[in-house]
Amino acid sequence: MVAIIDWFLGMFSKDIGIDLGTCNTLVCVRGDGIVLSEPSVVAVRKGTNTVLMNGQAVGNAAKEMIGKTPGSIVAIRPLKDGVISDFDVAEAMIKYFVRKVHHRKALFRPRVAISIPSGITEVEKRAVVNSAERAGAREVFLIEEPVAAGIGAGLPIQDPVGSMIVDIGGGTTEMAVLSLGGMVTSTSLRIAGDEMDDAIMQYMKRTYNLLIGEQTAERIKIQIGSAYPLEQETTMEVKGRDLMAQLPRKIVISSEEIREALKEPIEAIIASIKETLEKTPPELSSDLYDRGITLAGGGSLLRDVDKAIYKAVGIPVRIADDPMTCVAKGTGIILEHLDELKDSLESGEDVS
Repeated sequence: MVAIIDWFLGMFSKDIGIDLGTCNTLVCVRGDGIVLSEPSVVAVRKGTNTVLMNGQAVGNAAKEMIGKTPGSIVAIRPLKDGVISDFDVAEAMIKYFVRKVHHRKALFRPRVAISIPSGITEVEKRAVVNSAERAGAREVFLIEEPVAAGIGAGLPIQDPVGSMIVDIGGGTTEMAVLSLGGMVTSTSLRIAGDEMDDAIMQYMKRTYNLLIGEQTAERIKIQIGSAYPLEQETTMEVKGRDLMAQLPRKIVISSEEIREALKEPIEAIIASIKETLEKTPPELSSDLYDRGITLAGGGSLLRDVDKAIYKAVGIPVRIADDPMTCVAKGTGIILEHLDELKDSLESGEDVS
């Protein structure tokens, strides 16, 4: 009887996969692929958690407000280091994204698969499940990010061979050696794109007494940031507030300076990759020497990060095709086979 009800409900709703990222959220609908990619930002009235613009100040609309709001409005990122830090705002954000892509009546609620960092606690898992259920999910399944990223990157994770994925996101860097459908060894590091942006902000403050915002730091990282010496170094004009005069000022910085600013977070990521490789069984290590490491996530788009990792570990490194969508694509592929895989996934009912 339960199976018949699930089948009936499935006829009128579509399963949804969510890459719930610290910086960006991607939503994949079963059969349709990725249908939404927006910043994980919500604009609320200060002290109320009331979302502005009749609940529409989420994603792109909210990101435009960061650093520009009056005192009565706050632009919040409800996830920090890959996990929910503000329950109510995260619920509002998930609800907005689910309703935006699920054009059905409330009766026919979707099944939702959500990617999670491999190192989060049971309490953090419960927060994700509760947010999704209260946002309208009929059933919630949790998928560990490295597994979803590996599937989305096209790695043969079901085969008896070792494949290594390193997903450099906004809040966490997830790395794992995958084989026979699961993680053999893994590391979840809460250093990723956000820490790179913060390192640039601190460098500008320390070196030039110039205060810049998060979005400016991100633009610097994208335009002239690198993890390895460039064939042709570049410069960029940066505007901010002088901490001494408290007035607007602009300077010109070089790619060499930004590489120096990014040195610490890059070295931390490489150290964790080495740690994961050291924990890998010998037979799988030999596979990795031949097959190499696959990079995914927005952080893998930092110039020459693959060269920096290769120099440090000595095995081939490649960047996945369209690395920012690997996790979302992985959830979509899992959704296509959800009925066969649901017993091996972590259901919301299993989370204590």
